[in-house]
Amino acid sequence: MSAEHLLSVSDSTALLQELLDGLPEDLSAPVFTHASWTVRRSDSYERLAFLGDSVLALAVTSYLYPRLEADRFGPGRLTKIRAQAVSGRSCREVADRLGVPERLIAAAPPGVSSTVPALVGTERVLASVIEAVIGACFLAYGYDRTAEAVVAAFAPEIEEALEHPVDFKSALQERLARKGALVTYDVVDEQGPPHDRTFSVSAMIAGVEVGRGRGRSKKDAEQEAAQVALEALE
Repeated sequence: MSAEHLLSVSDSTALLQELLDGLPEDLSAPVFTHASWTVRRSDSYERLAFLGDSVLALAVTSYLYPRLEADRFGPGRLTKIRAQAVSGRSCREVADRLGVPERLIAAAPPGVSSTVPALVGTERVLASVIEAVIGACFLAYGYDRTAEAVVAAFAPEIEEALEHPVDFKSALQERLARKGALVTYDVVDEQGPPHDRTFSVSAMIAGVEVGRGRGRSKKDAEQEAAQVALEALE
């Protein structure tokens, strides 16, 4: 499926919607079950979200890699584009288009109605449910069908990341500046030989860690840490 075709699709979530609607009960039920709604945490969407997060990242990476010129799009730039395309904010946009808030409300058990509005309005919850949807689809249909649906669903977010890339460090500092706060970045771990090193960086505000990122360079790790911090603050 070409980028031109993806961007012309009137409903980008149509393929993912079709897969979601066809899920068997043993997979569709946990997708829309919050951990606070069940006695056994394993019956919630959390494990599926863990799986779906990896599938989402691979699907978007596999789509971008062969389509972007190597000379212009090195690993650092690719990492930033992917991070923006699959960020919590992007996942929330897809969740809204897929009707996730309405599905969560419908799936809520009796007695929790007072907590449902707060949950369906939370970016972290909606992003996790989208990842759970992707994880469940991967188990039910395999990687190829799921990846095609995922790339189509995230097409607007991928296009936005390509045309209007976000500098997460600058965005975080601008947000904090309004409160008179500052963020610092500390390298907390380095792994691998000098020619192939991976860095872990912690974003700190007033001595408290608010995000952590990993990358092949300190700058990439700082960007990921800033993105995590922004999503946590939201």
